[in-house]
Amino acid sequence: MTATTRLNLTFTSLLILLILLLQGCAGAVLGGAAAGVTVSHDRRTTGIFIEDQAIEVKAMKRLFDDKEILKNTHLGVTSFNRQVLLTGESPQESLRQRAEQLVSGIANVRHVFNEVVIAAPTSVLSRTNDTYLGTKVKSKFLAQKGLDPTRIKVVTQDGTVFLMGLVNRAEAETATDITRRTAGVQRVVPLYEYVD
Repeated sequence: MTATTRLNLTFTSLLILLILLLQGCAGAVLGGAAAGVTVSHDRRTTGIFIEDQAIEVKAMKRLFDDKEILKNTHLGVTSFNRQVLLTGESPQESLRQRAEQLVSGIANVRHVFNEVVIAAPTSVLSRTNDTYLGTKVKSKFLAQKGLDPTRIKVVTQDGTVFLMGLVNRAEAETATDITRRTAGVQRVVPLYEYVD
């Protein structure tokens, strides 16, 4: 292995780590300590935080267990305060609706935002761009004084940025404005719950 190849691998590894950290996957990278920091800043109770994670796991299991959904769709599941956001692509409306029904049937799910579009699955390049776009938005949140980025969940799908969180109206306005002004964002969908 040449020195250039080793340097490229090191750079790529560091870039992936940075993206995971900024995307909100710090718990997966750094373990329980980072997840503990997120919980301590989160306005959800620890029980709801854990329940949201359990809802995501249960939802993905139900979707993966449905062979037709697994084979034909590309879906993402995000739960925040027991409200579930479904994103991705489905070739048929019937599969889109079935995915919503499967997730709606999970205990303690309060609402499902079904944002699955009728289309072919996006490319790996598009998904990589979405990850980059979400990272840009989170980075801007970090730089904004008075805005705690751990309180806002950023989900990006094909250039659309969904924002979830328990926020006050000023935080929501700031975060939405920052997202709208981020280059590459095609649409912003605020799905906040307000604490004021």
